[in-house]
This record gives sequence, C-alpha cells and structure tokens, in this order.
Amino acid sequence: MSLYEQLYQPVPAAILERARQIKLLICDVDGVFSDGRIYLGNDGEELKAFHTRDGYGIKALRQAGIEVAVITGRNSVIVEQRMTALTVPYIYQGQENKLAAFAQLQHQLQLKPENIAYIGDDLADWQVMQHCGLAIAVRDAHPYLQRFAHLKTTLPGGFGAVREVCDLLLITQERFMQFDGSSS
Repeated sequence: MSLYEQLYQPVPAAILERARQIKLLICDVDGVFSDGRIYLGNDGEELKAFHTRDGYGIKALRQAGIEVAVITGRNSVIVEQRMTALTVPYIYQGQENKLAAFAQLQHQLQLKPENIAYIGDDLADWQVMQHCGLAIAVRDAHPYLQRFAHLKTTLPGGFGAVREVCDLLLITQERFMQFDGSSS
C-alpha cells in the first residue's frame, strides 16, 4: 500500500502509474482551488478563499520540477495574485475555450498527453480532461464529470483537493518529503 493510499484512498495500480509520468499539473480555479463560491462586496469587490495546504502542495510540486498551470474561464486579479505568490508560471484566465490554452501549453512545454494531469470540477473541464494522461475530479465535482475522471479526490474543491493531487504526484514520483518551504 502506497503512502498516498494510507493518507487518502486506495487507488488502482494503473492510476499510480499514470501519476508517475506527470510533468505538468493543470488546475481549474473556481471549484478546485476555491469552493466555487464567489463573494461580492457592496462596492463590487470580489473575494475568494484559498486553502494554504493547496499552496504548500503547489510550491512543493514546483520545487520538485513538476510544472503547474491554471486555466480558468473567469478573469480575476485575486487569481493572478495568488498564483503569482505560489510561483505558478502559466496563468490562463478568461479562457472560454480551455482546450486552446491546453494545446498552447502542451506545445510550449513539448509534453505528451500522458505527461499532463488536469483537475477540474465542472463540465467545462471535460474537454481538456479527455486529452490528459490523468484526469481528476474534485470530490464535489459535477456528477457527470466524476463519471469520466480517472480519479476523484477525497477532499472537495477549496478544502485541500489540490494538495491531495500534489501529494499523489510527489509520492508516486518519490519526491514527497523534499520540500522545505512554506505555503505562502
């Protein structure tokens, strides 16, 4: 039994093998890094909550040499600030066609589909997920999306689901305890 299975859930050996090959993790934002809710203040300000454990996981991936990107349909200064603080180099916002951003990333980084993982929560994510070696849905993802994901996290979006995926990649690639930074 792998450490990931001890910490989270049992997974088939084929999923662990897929995770070993990942060189790029692409994440949706709303519903994945956040719980999907958008808070609007009286003055029109937008607020989102991000979990620090997800931040720790992203920074650990980056230090381990695994690239990270976000592709989101919305535009938000908050997302730009958070992802920059986490040293995420590829931030695609306002992407109604997420597949175009995916294709650009894949070409730029010269990666095969089996080297890319994607984590999403809703039907807009499926178009990209079907082109990845490891397609992941957060626990509270739309039920239709969950049916087609290779893996469903035990944690919901905004509450550590991204960290769970980071741990999966780091554990299967034998880089789990190598990070010595903070979650920012």
